[in-house]
Amino acid sequence: MNKFHKKYSQELIEHFFRNEYGKIVSVITRYIGTENVETAEDIVQETLLKAVDSWQQNGLPEKPNAWLYTTAKNLTLNILKRKQHHIKYKSETRNLQSSYVEFENLQISEEMILDEQLKMMFVCCHSSISENSQIALILKILCGFSIAEIANAFFSTNETINKRLVRGRKQLRENKVSFEIPQNINENLTIILRTIYLLFNEGYSPSNKNEIIRYDLCLEAIRLTEIIISSKYIKEKADSYALIALMYLNISRFESRTNKDNSLIEMDKQDRNKWNKELIAKGIHNLNLGISENKVSSYHILAAISANHCTAQTFEQTNWKEILSLYDKLLLLQNSPIIELNRCVALSKIKGNEVAINELLNLNSNSDIGNYYLFQSTIAEFYKLENKIDLAIKHFNKAISLSANKRDKDFLEKKLKELVPIS
Repeated sequence: MNKFHKKYSQELIEHFFRNEYGKIVSVITRYIGTENVETAEDIVQETLLKAVDSWQQNGLPEKPNAWLYTTAKNLTLNILKRKQHHIKYKSETRNLQSSYVEFENLQISEEMILDEQLKMMFVCCHSSISENSQIALILKILCGFSIAEIANAFFSTNETINKRLVRGRKQLRENKVSFEIPQNINENLTIILRTIYLLFNEGYSPSNKNEIIRYDLCLEAIRLTEIIISSKYIKEKADSYALIALMYLNISRFESRTNKDNSLIEMDKQDRNKWNKELIAKGIHNLNLGISENKVSSYHILAAISANHCTAQTFEQTNWKEILSLYDKLLLLQNSPIIELNRCVALSKIKGNEVAINELLNLNSNSDIGNYYLFQSTIAEFYKLENKIDLAIKHFNKAISLSANKRDKDFLEKKLKELVPIS
């Protein structure tokens, strides 16, 4: 096989692995128990290795998904068979034999996979597990994130994330968490939605790769939310509708976010004819469904902000007064420096750049937001608009030094060059 086909096969393998990882882990865990979830992950990892070897040697099979499931199933059956020889009690042997026969005759369907994934979401969010470990487990087990990607999403280190995963798996073993839908569904749904939103954001603005958008992660986040919305077990879906509305509205602008050189394009310069009207309609439809339950969450407000942007005919016609009001309401629900930073953009449109600059300086004095590259680039933009070029240059340089992503560095360096005179 030539280099092109090898590279092509590898890209397809990675695609299937990302999309099928959580599905296969969930199905396997249903039969070997939540205390053995790490074994299920190992089985899927071994399945991938076999796929890499076989597909690059023999070419892609006609049905790659079915190939992955069959290989994972056979590996699992081998493990179940070996376990039968190491069990002391007859009752455990009978249970294992029952699991073996049931799994051997298993017919995998899309409905069954969706059901098992929903159960796995709640397993990862068991009350015995800390919130940080819950999020790490969902991203690792259900979404196939690497430890490094989870660390990026948390602005943390690989070592810290690995410890969270170890603690989470330990709690699953010690508490023998049941692989069933819990009775207290709504208590755990909040953390699940927060995790899905983290996943979407990692796709929408990749933290540590030279990529503009990671479509696979965004689509995975939407897929997980659709599982929740379609579930017969979950009755209160206002937050889920609002979250999927927010994601649909944001991805509707994907096609206009980059130019031919794959560089970022700011919203005021985007071609709005490229915005996907069908996705905007889907977003607004889901937002209306969420509002109909008479509940307001941060997802509702964020989706409403995005809807204001998506429905404005031009950048100049954006309803900044409404957006500023929405940010004020959001701060009452979720007071954070990031939200205050975003609010300052709307504030500048209503009360001017100088007011926004003063707000940002005050924010910097009362938090560590100054270590965030977007804070530095935002205040640099305001200084630029006020023709305070020296200060703009200073803050653009600071933003470049704080950015971990080459994509962002290139974008900021381009803006800096527009300010610095050529000698």
